[in-house]
Amino acid sequence: MTLTLTAKSRNTSEKLPAGWLRGVIYGHGLPTQSIEVPKPEFLKLFKQVKHSSLFDMTIEGAGAVKALVHDIQVNPVNMDVIHVDFRQIRMDEKITVSVSLVFVGESVAVKGLGGTLVKSIDELEVECLPANLPKEIVVDLSPLNTFDDQITVGSIKLPEGVVATKGANEVIATVEAPLTEDQIKKMEEAALGDVTAVKTEAEEKKEAEAVEGEEAAKAAEEPKK
Repeated sequence: MTLTLTAKSRNTSEKLPAGWLRGVIYGHGLPTQSIEVPKPEFLKLFKQVKHSSLFDMTIEGAGAVKALVHDIQVNPVNMDVIHVDFRQIRMDEKITVSVSLVFVGESVAVKGLGGTLVKSIDELEVECLPANLPKEIVVDLSPLNTFDDQITVGSIKLPEGVVATKGANEVIATVEAPLTEDQIKKMEEAALGDVTAVKTEAEEKKEAEAVEGEEAAKAAEEPKK
């Protein structure tokens, strides 16, 4: 199923209509164009495409083009989307995109040995032709049998025509061994020491303030010469 979004050219001097989002679309060798898109339709589309799936964008008065959601700006107070950058894609040119990693399978080091899964990255930058762009990349965790095992960029299988931009030795996931009783005890002692130090500082400050108060009271009681 082809995903589509209809946009309008935007006059930056005019007020934005209610229910619409400001945006721009640009591409290799193309001028940046100011546009506006219906907000409900965009939010629905973005749930499906994220940043790594192509869709058709039709700008009123022009034909449809292939596009990606390149960047989103949000209101820092309520996290509401306020602006979107779209990237127009040529199907005959390779693109570089970060694709989400999806972790599947079970690790013996986690399930059997009680370790903690550590994900060094949750997305991978790849280069490919737009037609080969995957929506997600699956990472199988089953090779993690010991605390010394690693899953690296070079050890995962990428779709045909897709190449990772990171080095083959870049670590994706490992398993961290559980803490020993001795390590836990040392952490608890260190935490207790920090709390004690904080209490001591607070008490010292309180005592200093009390002394200052007493000295000020004495000074006030002394007769003026």
